[in-house]
Amino acid sequence: MERKAEELVRAAEALHVHGQAHNAVDPKGGDVIVPGGMFTYQVVVRSERIYIVQITYLDF
Repeated sequence: MERKAEELVRAAEALHVHGQAHNAVDPKGGDVIVPGGMFTYQVVVRSERIYIVQITYLDF
């Protein structure tokens, strides 16, 4: 999961180098499937953050 989070941060940096100057709509978040569950994230460019909105653990 940590590797996927690092990938998301790198992608956000590549698309929005000057985050605090960003005036457009934030990119759409998404779901990431990981072993044992998933998490939902939201990118907020202006604050230069990626927020984990929900973590779902599936104990099968």
